[in-house]
Amino acid sequence: MAQQVGDYVVRRLREWGVEQVFGYPGDGINGLIAAFGRADDNPAFIQARHEEMSAFEATGYAKFSGNAAVCTATSGPGAIHLLNGLYDAKLDHVPVVAIVGQTARSAMGGSYQQEVNLQNLFQDVADYVVEVNVASQLPNALDRAFRVAITRRAPTAVIIPSDLQEEEYEPPEHAFKQVPSSPPGALPPAQVIPDRDEIRRAAEILDAGSRVAILIGQGARSAAEEVVEIADRTGAGVAKALLGKDVLPDDLPFVTGPIGLLGSRPSYELMRDCDTLLIVGSNFPYSQFLPEFGQARAVQIDIDGTMIGMRYPTEVNLVGDAKSTLAELIPLIRRKTDRSWREAVEKNVVRWWETLERQSMVDARPLNPMRVVWELSERIPENAIVTADSGSSTNWYARCLRFHGRMRGSLSGTLATMGPGVPYAIGAKFAHPDRPAIALVGDGAMQMNGLAELLTIARYRDRWADPRLVVCVFHNNDLNQVTWELRAMGGAPKFEESQSLPDVSYAEVARVMGLAAITVESADELGPAWDSALHADGPVLLDVKCDPEVPPIPPHATWEQMKDTVEAVLRGDPDARHFIAQGVKAKAQEFMRRS
Repeated sequence: MAQQVGDYVVRRLREWGVEQVFGYPGDGINGLIAAFGRADDNPAFIQARHEEMSAFEATGYAKFSGNAAVCTATSGPGAIHLLNGLYDAKLDHVPVVAIVGQTARSAMGGSYQQEVNLQNLFQDVADYVVEVNVASQLPNALDRAFRVAITRRAPTAVIIPSDLQEEEYEPPEHAFKQVPSSPPGALPPAQVIPDRDEIRRAAEILDAGSRVAILIGQGARSAAEEVVEIADRTGAGVAKALLGKDVLPDDLPFVTGPIGLLGSRPSYELMRDCDTLLIVGSNFPYSQFLPEFGQARAVQIDIDGTMIGMRYPTEVNLVGDAKSTLAELIPLIRRKTDRSWREAVEKNVVRWWETLERQSMVDARPLNPMRVVWELSERIPENAIVTADSGSSTNWYARCLRFHGRMRGSLSGTLATMGPGVPYAIGAKFAHPDRPAIALVGDGAMQMNGLAELLTIARYRDRWADPRLVVCVFHNNDLNQVTWELRAMGGAPKFEESQSLPDVSYAEVARVMGLAAITVESADELGPAWDSALHADGPVLLDVKCDPEVPPIPPHATWEQMKDTVEAVLRGDPDARHFIAQGVKAKAQEFMRRS
């Protein structure tokens, strides 16, 4: 029997080592869906509830596996729905291949149903876009999509018209205007080493500094040992951009934690007081949280030369992979004998964790959201994978969750889109089915799309060797991050019509969908709830009733800035007195640590 184009696509995915494809069916990919049906679940077709969730699940899989992920959708609306997840992959630099359908070739250009110019649609988000119009294009089109995605750490898109999917596959010939392809194969990670003279210049700058700070991002993940070594030689403290939160564990005494609006006080102090800065694998965009211009001499290391030297006036820019470049740099660095700077950094870190614990234990109505993550930190498995959504809960993930052991974590770092928390966790479970996953999600994101994906969790739970997947919902009936931005940045009180959410029992919904669920309404119930969820024999949803008035105070916030926010609130915020009381109690914990 002749092989159809759809069967060839599925076979080629298998040859690329693809074990699952995240997707949603539609008549624009009927030929491909039929081929999956003939493939004996190899690769598996993982059906999400929405194409956007398919793209998020693929992005989560790619983030936590390190491999290229695949998502698929029908033509027109299905392809459009992929965009948010693909932009998330693009901006966070992870490889995702999208395979999408298109209207039949005979109907193209005729304003046919669901006909959209997909090449134009994907041109911005994908680093490689190709529409396949004859079967002999396929090997090169598919292989190049994978090679570009893996090499550039970016999304790519392959568009296959619906009628072509059911035609007989014909390989390219050794002939004019035919493009063959090599067999799929692993692409070794790039080992790019900068010019040796530039490395020596960087070493001279780091040696000359007496107060060295290091900022790491996800690009330093392969170089964790080298970062620790260079931090030891220079006596530096190490701050982490959010996408690099899992690069180094937080139990290292010189790791100051996250940086920025969601950052820690020690990271803010590290950047405020340093005289030398080394940036490794980070494109952290907020220069106001870096040293004042002219204060510090700076060196940056990044594999992507297009993203280097654009956040801070760096003297030496080393274009190379972090591990190889640091390995060349380390032997040129003398170990500083004066450890006073390192000792000051470590004292600041100790005090900060003490402050966070006190802030987490401050009473709230009904429950302090900081304590939700603090209690998780006390008992989280050392091999857990944690995903966070975008919202006020992201503050607590960033600040309160202490990474240790082999823990991994991620979120929508650059796009900061709402909704990836739950689908990321699903992607993580397919990447590492033997590890527990935890999604920290606000109730706004749950109502946006997380509730539907509980069905996906229930459907595929039996495929995971360790079936633990905990979805923790911060239930405060408020689009809380924007509420705080209105108050602190816009100088406006909370506008209930835009900010308040309809109340619903997330626990009841989870039970209807076949999952175990626990409702938490007091601080005393929180620790036992986490214990139950983390020791369960299947997925669990925690519905945690949180106080929306616990403020995510930035590490650099002053009493003057707090006063400005209070004045905005007093102009008409519906729960002004409670908000003021919670803010004063939280900020007071910082000053207590200085006594």
